[in-house]
Amino acid sequence: MSERLRQHDNVVIQSLAQIGNCGLFLLALLRAVPRSLRYMRETVRQLWFLGAMSLTIIMVCGLFVGMVLMLQLYHVLSIFGGTSASGMVVALSVYRELGPVVTALLFAGRAGTSITAEIGLMRATDQIDAMEMMAVDPMAYVATPRFLAGLVAMPLLCCVFCAMAIFGGHLVGVTWLGIDNGTFWANMTSVVEVRTDIVNGVLFKSLAFGAVVSLIAVFQGFTTPPTSEGVAYATTRTVVASSIAILALDFVLTAFLM
Repeated sequence: MSERLRQHDNVVIQSLAQIGNCGLFLLALLRAVPRSLRYMRETVRQLWFLGAMSLTIIMVCGLFVGMVLMLQLYHVLSIFGGTSASGMVVALSVYRELGPVVTALLFAGRAGTSITAEIGLMRATDQIDAMEMMAVDPMAYVATPRFLAGLVAMPLLCCVFCAMAIFGGHLVGVTWLGIDNGTFWANMTSVVEVRTDIVNGVLFKSLAFGAVVSLIAVFQGFTTPPTSEGVAYATTRTVVASSIAILALDFVLTAFLM
């Protein structure tokens, strides 16, 4: 029993140490931002890779999330005779919760893992050590451009996801289920508020999620053991840690912003 308690304590201590090291790594990233401005071309390249190359999965998933959400809400609201409010509920659900959270989870699975794997392979093949020998700061050339690109890409991808989800809801609700088109848009626009739903719900949350996912991905890549097994474990830790951080941070932000 005591041995099991000691193992549990070791896991807790290691987790807290990882959180502390990640915080220190964030400070090093922020200090490297001015130096990374000379590598703006690398930042733009990472923005294309992390943002534009993720558009397909974001658009497809957003479309089907909106379609499924409309089907479920129409069935529930038809019990109370409130099917005309389906568009309003879809918009509020997407803008406040589903849009930022699902986009962040997809971003962590697609872009976060690629960041960790790429940096981990650079570590395993001694490319980062070679940069240091050539007087190239790897924090400014490798880590910071990927962090900044993720920070910029997440809000843009979230906006695309929300637009496709609303389009999917409209496609099912108006075209298939027969909700009046004017009623669909009128109820939505009368309830959705720019500050509460768009700024706080879409932009602020997605910006926070983008910072967290990018930080975890870059940190795991930089601290991974220089072996193929270490890179594999680091990629798995990126997905797990990012998913937990997104959902926990979503609760905290919702409690404060609402």
